Amino acid sequence: MNATAVVVEESELDLVERHRYGDPAAFEAIYERFERMVYNLALRMCADPDEASDLSQEVFLRVYRHLSGFRGGSSLKTWIYRVTVNCCRSHLRRRRWPWTSRRARLEDHLVRLPDPAPGPEAAALNRDLGERLGAALAAIPLPFREAVVLRDVHGLSYEEVAGVLRVRPGTVRSRIARGRERLRLLLEESG
Repeated sequence: MNATAVVVEESELDLVERHRYGDPAAFEAIYERFERMVYNLALRMCADPDEASDLSQEVFLRVYRHLSGFRGGSSLKTWIYRVTVNCCRSHLRRRRWPWTSRRARLEDHLVRLPDPAPGPEAAALNRDLGERLGAALAAIPLPFREAVVLRDVHGLSYEEVAGVLRVRPGTVRSRIARGRERLRLLLEESG
């Protein structure tokens, strides 16, 4: 018999249950599973890497405090997306930042991400498109940005986006269509 150990990812509900009973390793596992997702969503929503890092910490603090109240009506992933979106909304309402000053920071951050596959010319074109897309995304209204980021960047289904944003799937489809149209127009304007 082969003694190879098979690592099975523990279910979300099992982790929540272990957290309820005071197992600190359960929350660590949840954090490790979702930290990248939370940071990336916060970065796309607020357009600033430092703010995204702070927001990620705030999100996980809220998750930690309220995780025992999670009842499983949605997936844990959807619930954490919802906490992240709500945290970002609150933060953006408090700050009312001028987006033009934040665009450069997001673009600088996105430019530093290495992409080993393309050659120099393709890399330059991708970088330019990434910068234009980041600036355009930061310029569209928050409800459209939320829907587009959750669907097109994070790959959630329309139903999952509706669950995160607590709106009807038809509203999600409308916001995504309007957001994509605004992005298209902004990208055409920028060349």
